[in-house]
Formats: sequence, C-alpha cells, structure tokens
Amino acid sequence: MQPHANVIYQIDPYLFRDSEGHGWGTLDGIVEKLDYLQWLGVSHIWLLPFYRNGGRDGGYDVVDHCAIDPRLGDEAAFARLVAAARERGIEIIVELVMQHTSELHPWFQAARAGDPAAADCYIWSNDPPADSPAPMFPPIETSVWTWDGYARRYYRHRFYAHEPDLESGQRAVREETARVIRYWIKRGACGFRVDAVPYMIERACAADPRDQGLWLLEEMRQAVVVEGCQAPVLIGEADVKADEYHTYLSGDRRLSHLLDFHLNNHLFLALARADAGEIMRTLGEYGPHADTAQRIAWLRNNDELDLEQLSAEEREAVLDRFAPEPDMRLYGRGLRRRLAPMFDGNVDALAMAHALLLSLGQVPVLRYGDEIGLGDDLGLPERVAVRVPMQWHDGPGAGFSDRPERAWRQPRAEGAYGYRRINVAAQMQEPSLLTRVRELLRVRRELPQFSRAPRSEQNFPGSVLALRFPGPPHDLLALVNLSSKPVSLEAGLEIASTALSRRFQQGGTPRLNGYGYAWLLLRP
Repeated sequence: MQPHANVIYQIDPYLFRDSEGHGWGTLDGIVEKLDYLQWLGVSHIWLLPFYRNGGRDGGYDVVDHCAIDPRLGDEAAFARLVAAARERGIEIIVELVMQHTSELHPWFQAARAGDPAAADCYIWSNDPPADSPAPMFPPIETSVWTWDGYARRYYRHRFYAHEPDLESGQRAVREETARVIRYWIKRGACGFRVDAVPYMIERACAADPRDQGLWLLEEMRQAVVVEGCQAPVLIGEADVKADEYHTYLSGDRRLSHLLDFHLNNHLFLALARADAGEIMRTLGEYGPHADTAQRIAWLRNNDELDLEQLSAEEREAVLDRFAPEPDMRLYGRGLRRRLAPMFDGNVDALAMAHALLLSLGQVPVLRYGDEIGLGDDLGLPERVAVRVPMQWHDGPGAGFSDRPERAWRQPRAEGAYGYRRINVAAQMQEPSLLTRVRELLRVRRELPQFSRAPRSEQNFPGSVLALRFPGPPHDLLALVNLSSKPVSLEAGLEIASTALSRRFQQGGTPRLNGYGYAWLLLRP
C-alpha cells in the first residue's frame, strides 16, 4: 500500500447499514453504500470482526474464525461485497483475531471437558505467578487469571475472562492461524489487521526463543504469500515504543505495516497543547528501518484513546482538554469519546485534524462517521460509547435501518450530534465537514510527494506542523495550524502553486488562520 494513494476506512459491520430490516448492520448493507465510499475516495475497507462470536466484545470474542455471523450475512454476501468493492477499486482488509478465542469456542469447550490436545491450545496454571501482568481492562477484570470449575485450574486472559488466551507457540494454534489466513485470502481479502501482536510474540518466544519469538510473524507472512498475494497486507496492532517498530517489520519478512500507537499518543498531546513540535519530534524517533509508508496513522478507533505512552503529566493534559468529565475517561489511561465531541463539533477544528492526519505521509485510517462528525453515547458502557450507528439521513432511524423500531442500537435523533443535524445527506454539498474531508482525500491522491518520507521544517510558529516532502516535480510543503489563533508565516516562501488550502492567506506575509491548513508546491 502506497500512503499517498490509500485511505483505509474502518467499518463496524454491525453498525453501518442494515439491508434486511432486522435491526443489525449487514455485509449487503455495506455493498449498498460502496458508491458513497467510492465518492469519498476510499481505497480499502477495514472490516471489524464479522465472525461467529459470543456477543460480548464487539465480535472479538470469536467462536469460529471461518464462519460469518449469520446476523451479518453469509459467504455469498461476503463474495458480493468483495466483487462490488473491487469494481470500484476498493480492497477489503479483515481482522485476524488469533491471540484469544471466546470461551464458547469448540477448542475451549473441549479443553474444559478434558481433551488434552485442546487444553494445550490455551494457557493454564494451578498456581498463577505473582508477577503476572496487570489486566487490560481494570476494574472490569481484577486479574489475568480466572479459575475454571470444569478444568479445575486457572486459565489466562489478557483481555476479558470470557476470552481465554491461545498458546500461540503451539503447533496446532499456528496451523489454525495459517488456515484462517488462507481461508480469507482465497475469498478475496487483500490482507489482515492482526490483533494483539505483542502477546502472541510473547507466547511464541516462550515456546522457541529464536528471534525473541518474532519468527511467528514470518510464518504468518509466508501463509499470505503462499496464497499468491504479491503485496501482502499484514497490519500489526502493537502498542510499543518507536524504537521497537523495526523488529516487527524487518523489511519484507514480517508484518507489512504497524498501527502507529506511539504517534497517536503524541499527536493528541500536540493537539491538546497546540504544539506541532511534539509531532515533529516524535516523527524523528523511529530510526531508518521503520519507513513512513509502513506506519499507519489514525485519529480515533474502535476502542478507548489509550494514552499509556505519555507521562502522567502529559496524559493529564490530554484528558483535561478532551475529557474534562469523569465519565469521559476510562481504565485510568485514556478516554472514551469520538472525535467530534472532543472538539465540541467545531467543523474548522475537525477539518484541521483530518488535514493533520493526511499530512503525515503515513497510511491514514478514517473511522466510519468521523467524516461527518458523528457523535458518541456516553450512556453506553466502557468502549462501547464510540460504537454508535452510522447516520445517513435525517429521517426515522437515520437510515441505519429501514425498520428503525427493530434497530439493536438506536441512533439519537436530537441534540448536537443527533441525526436530525448530523448525517451524510445533509453534508453532501458544500460547505460541510464531509466535503472538506473529501477534498483532502481527492487532492492527496494527486500528490505523489506524499509517498516519500518528509523532513520537518523548523522556522515556523510553534503551533504549525510544517513537513516538507521531496519532489519531483516540486517539493511539497504541508502546513497545519493546530491552534485556534491565526499565525503569520515566513514572507520568503517560494510558492510555485497551491495544491490545497483552507483558511490560508497568501500575498505579502502569508498567514494561516486558526485551524488553517495548506499544501504548497515550492519552487526549486
């Protein structure tokens, strides 16, 4: 994936569009909206889990990795989605959730019943070690170990107790992982977002310490290549420090991309403080073997905004700015709000945030609904607050379902983010956040400079991100003002032409108004 030509659009299939009128989103519902995604400028769809599951973790508590949840559709529906997407130049990325299963998975049920081969696929202890890691979701879970009354011993779960950890180093688990990879590649997926990579590596290392367990990623990549993928997509979820990225990527041997949690933490610190230097400093921390084009950037995702890579003081600065109320915060480390409410619905600020995302030179991910300023629902528990139905129009049910009375999760009609005000139909014409995001995506596709690694430009006000991407034919200067206050720029900018600008004034002393941005082509 080349960063200037690709925009990944993340969809929760349960919440995007119900094509059947039974109240749940469906795969055919996504097919209905492909024209919209093509119009927006999407090149890849990242489907959150659509597999048979236990219904307790948004699809991540998988019961069968090769079966589609019948509420969403069937194999024929997936084939229709792949074919219709490819007709529009869009590829499908799916989830590879092999660090854990649901407790309802046949393997775990067999392990409970005394099957030793099935039991070997999970992690057990008669006496959990005192130095066990902290649970991922405090205080929902107080330990990573839970006593199982059937097996008469403890099983480990880094996430929820209903999601027992797989023993990733075990041959049977690795063979199943390869089978799942081959299954979805054969059905048209172009690649995978790989869940919880560091925890899988930890167990692989315990089984075979060679390369600190990173050999597991080479096995996974080989499974993709064997199915004929010329440019395999393996996107790793690994919340690690920047200086560790190269070990997960290792050229073309392991993962193809990493979700850039390190940058995401510091990006929101920069936004909270209106300090673009925070981003430019962070971009210099990756070293020569974690290319810009292999890192994936986003604003918000399907979970909490996890700020663990910041210091306590830095984390508090972000929380004070974007989550001032206690019920907006989560797990003692982050916040559970969608992007639009974080910026109080300010369209200029939201457009600036998208311009920032698209000015980094990395592969960008848009979360469904962020392009229109979709809100959240803090009345829902934990991370579910950001998982609300897509709002297509201002009619009953927001167009999520044609039988809105059946909708499993009702979109809100009123309020600042209700569908009476915020919806796709209302924003298809200028001026709107949607048309500004679409303009950013359209212009970005036409600028090959974004496929090259940038360098930071220092002689700009502190609130202005200034990244220079080399030509030919011209160097590109990306400018984004993170502040609501206007700033004056250098009068000596050698501008050949303006590729895109909003709230940017040229002539005399150039000026970026509050939340302004510009992509400028420079004279040699």
